[in-house]
Amino acid sequence: MKRLDKKLKVGILGGTGMVGQRFITLLENHPWFEVTTIAASSRSKGKTYEEAINGRWKMQTPMPESVRNIVVKDVSDINEVADSVDFVFSAVDMSKDEIRAVEEAYARTETPVVSNNSAHRWTPDVPMVVPEINDDHYEIIEYQRRRLGTSRGFIAVKPNCSIQGYLPALAAWKEFRPTKAVVCTYQAISGAGKTFEDWPEMKGNIIPYISGEEAKSELEPLKILGHIENGQIVNAEDPLISAQCIRVPVLDGHTAAVSISFAEKPPKQELIDLLNSYRGFPQEADLPSAPKQFIKYLEEDDRPQVALDVDYERGFGVTMGRLREDTIFDYKFVGLAHNTVRGAAGGGVLSAEALVEKGYIAAK
Repeated sequence: MKRLDKKLKVGILGGTGMVGQRFITLLENHPWFEVTTIAASSRSKGKTYEEAINGRWKMQTPMPESVRNIVVKDVSDINEVADSVDFVFSAVDMSKDEIRAVEEAYARTETPVVSNNSAHRWTPDVPMVVPEINDDHYEIIEYQRRRLGTSRGFIAVKPNCSIQGYLPALAAWKEFRPTKAVVCTYQAISGAGKTFEDWPEMKGNIIPYISGEEAKSELEPLKILGHIENGQIVNAEDPLISAQCIRVPVLDGHTAAVSISFAEKPPKQELIDLLNSYRGFPQEADLPSAPKQFIKYLEEDDRPQVALDVDYERGFGVTMGRLREDTIFDYKFVGLAHNTVRGAAGGGVLSAEALVEKGYIAAK
C-alpha cells in the first residue's frame, strides 16, 4: 500500500445529495484523502455545508464536524473549485448532457474526476471499473488524456449499483464461461436518494419499475468484462443477461436473484470455492477501504439477508448464498451488496484509492 507524505485534497461535486453525503461519511478520517471543498448548485453557494443541508442529512451517522463549516462553492465555478483540490468525486444531480460537459470541463483543468454518475459510462475511452474485477481498464486513461489534451486530468466512473450483487460472481466464474443469466434485482430506496421519511408510500410497497435500471443491469457487465482495443473499451459478447429491477421497502441493500448457465457446467463446490477465494487489485495492494474478503459465500439456507449481511466488510464486501441447481439453467443463486457503499460512493472511494496506487492521481 502506498504511503503518502500528506493527504490529498478532495472536492465533492454534488456534496449535498445522498451520494455526496455518503462520500463525506466514508472520507471522515480517511488515511489518504481529506475533504477540503464541497460544491453544489448555485442555491447552496456561500452557505456553510451545515446550512446548505438544512436538516436534510440522510445518513445514520452524524455529520462529521470537519465539514460542517466548509463554505459550499458553485459546481459551475469550475476553475475556483479545481484550483483548491487535487481531484474530485462527482455526484452531481443534473441532466446527462450537463454532467458530461461539467465532468469533462473539470478533467480539462487537469483535475481527475472519479464519478458516481452514469453520464460517461458509455464514453469509449472512459474506464468503468470495479477495482477487484477490471482494474486493467484504467490503462485506457492514456488514450482519454490524448483526446482531452491533458497530462493529468481524466474521468473514471463506477458502474451502476444494481449489478454489484451478481457481477462479482460472473467475474469469479469467468473461466467456466457464463453464457446467459436471468437476473431479478430487489433494490433499496436509498438507490433513489430516499429514506422512508421522505418516501413514506414505499412502506409495505413494491414498485416493479426503476427507470433505466434494466438496460444498465444487462449491458454494463459486458463493458466491465470487456477489453481494450484500438484506444477504446470493447464489450464482452457473453453472458447474455436479461434483467428485471424492482424497488422494495428496504433502506440500504440491493439483492439479486440469478439463474445462470455456463458453456461447460462446473461442480457446485468449485463455484463456491471460487467465490470465497476471489481476490483483486484492492486486496493485493491492501488499499485502505478494500474488504479483506471481497465475496463471502454464506451456507445458511436463509442468507444473505439485508438485516444481517448488508454491512459485511463495512459495506465494501459482497455476500452470496443459495447456490443450487436450476431446472432450466445450470444454477441459481442470491447475491447482496450495499448499494450506497459498494454500489455508489464506496465504490468511488475504492476506485480513487486504486488510481492513487497506480499513479494516476497525485498531488497537484
